[in-house]
Amino acid sequence: MPRGLRLPFAALVLASALLIAALLTRSDEGRAVPATVTPEPSPQPTPVSLDVTPAPAPTEATATAPGNVLVEALVGRISRLNPLLATYNPVDRDITALIFEGLAATNEYGEIVPDLAESWTVSPDGLEYFVTLRQDVLWHDGLPFTAEDVVFTFRLLGDPLFPGAEELRVFWRTVEVDALTETIVRFRLTQPLASFPDQLRMGIVPAHVLEGTPVQDLARHPFNLSPIGTGPYQFEALTASGGQIDGVQLRVAPVYRQRPEGGTGYQLDRLVFRTYDTVEAALTAFRAGEVHSIGTIPPEALDVARQTPGLSLYTTIAPRVGVLIYNWERSAVRFVRNPRVRLALAHAIDRAALVARHLSGRAMLADSPLLPTSWAYVPGSPWPAYDLTQAQALLQTASFLFEQPAPTPEPTATVTPAEGEPPPEGEATPTAEATATPEATPEAEEEPLRLSLTILTYDDPALLALARDIATAWGQLGFRVSAEGVPAAELRARLEAGDFDVALVEFSFEPNADPDPFVFWHQGQYQVGQNYGGMDDRRISEELEAARRDPYGINRLEHYRRFQQLFAERAPALVLYYPLIGYAADARLQGVQLGFLGDPSDRFRTLQDWHFEG
Repeated sequence: MPRGLRLPFAALVLASALLIAALLTRSDEGRAVPATVTPEPSPQPTPVSLDVTPAPAPTEATATAPGNVLVEALVGRISRLNPLLATYNPVDRDITALIFEGLAATNEYGEIVPDLAESWTVSPDGLEYFVTLRQDVLWHDGLPFTAEDVVFTFRLLGDPLFPGAEELRVFWRTVEVDALTETIVRFRLTQPLASFPDQLRMGIVPAHVLEGTPVQDLARHPFNLSPIGTGPYQFEALTASGGQIDGVQLRVAPVYRQRPEGGTGYQLDRLVFRTYDTVEAALTAFRAGEVHSIGTIPPEALDVARQTPGLSLYTTIAPRVGVLIYNWERSAVRFVRNPRVRLALAHAIDRAALVARHLSGRAMLADSPLLPTSWAYVPGSPWPAYDLTQAQALLQTASFLFEQPAPTPEPTATVTPAEGEPPPEGEATPTAEATATPEATPEAEEEPLRLSLTILTYDDPALLALARDIATAWGQLGFRVSAEGVPAAELRARLEAGDFDVALVEFSFEPNADPDPFVFWHQGQYQVGQNYGGMDDRRISEELEAARRDPYGINRLEHYRRFQQLFAERAPALVLYYPLIGYAADARLQGVQLGFLGDPSDRFRTLQDWHFEG
């Protein structure tokens, strides 16, 4: 056997033996790290939170003695600890984020920064990225990280037989990847894509371990439960109960300690992850002293977490935005193509009051279709203020009679509307623009009283109550509006089928860190992306296109500033709220900082500074 393969082969055999042993053990025997000693009381910390001040932890503490071990509860199950196959499993993504690294990472503002890459440059045409790799990185088995690993990883993703997420396979089939030297890799795109560095956050896997494995067999490789990466923590053992894997133990990687960023900090020598079926079960485990932290607290469970003794709650904005979208293509709702109607609908809703009433403690008022934690967010967009009188006045001059779409003439110079007037609508595409009569006839003025709408939403009680209050507000304008709550699977199916009038939905940026909202709002994403309602505004689409093409952040920021301003002025949809997401930990855990989250695993960004007091 070649000398370079002896160590990884031995590690693989050992890990397989550990896995078999783990699967044969019972719950009491399978726990790798006991946590049963009650510590001495320690002062309560003041956790740092981006948006919501964490609830003061009660003096009673039920979590067990931590020492240098953090035991964390995750909701879900471990499937494959391989970053290439972890797309759809949050538990796998959390764990692999600590074992593996990408060429790039994110900072606290969501900016893409080098990680395994030392730097990169972009060709003038935006089609080629030249990535220079670090030369001080070792795999956990001691072998050096090289360009061969990078090329191997991304060619795997683009292989027609790749068994992971289809969107990864589709994207990477369009990218050529070549190693120019042992430390320089070239990526060649088919068209400029400013968000490409975000794709480089994908964890790199070792070619010397997986090379020679048929791509179609990748999902069954033992590596997936005995991984070797370059990250700060390395795989140590699996735990099991009842014949099923229920956790994993990691420890600080010695080879990572040799790197400049690993020389200090990382007082948590070991991380133990235990899996539970629900958040409620995870909270129960904390109260019983089985775990010290809970990886992700969804919005609906934040209040319960705040009331749990000994638990400090850290909150930040989840990578999602709650919006009210219109179906521009549905004949019964085509009047939303008229900007006066949309502005009237916007002025009729007191967004701040409704979000405070129904989502207090689990969401905050949104003022942009972009995340406020992102570098691309620009505050101060001129959103329509709540003004029922203004809403009624706008409807009196709005037309509700629409003919079939007709070609529009070549666009002329833009005329700035008079103060207080809504912006002109003339920039929608010719194939989708509806032609309105210049003046409302007496019959048209009565038409709104006979218009019926249904707001479709997920059947969460708070969201359904929010939708009903919006329906009531629009009822004051003469509309007949109802709200309908449906299960998540049905909601998605109806959105994709265009079977709705108006929908209250949450658009998710996860797991992307780049702020690009192209898939939600570009006119070309109707029926192929997530522009479910066929929103059709040419000027908004142009800004999104320009932001996608330009690789320079300062230029992209200006495009996104104009995008947000146009969105507020034209109200093609109504942004309502940003959901909050929480991380809950023993009150003695210090150093936790939540900034930008493109994915919940980004909570580990400051893990180097985490430590227990007391």
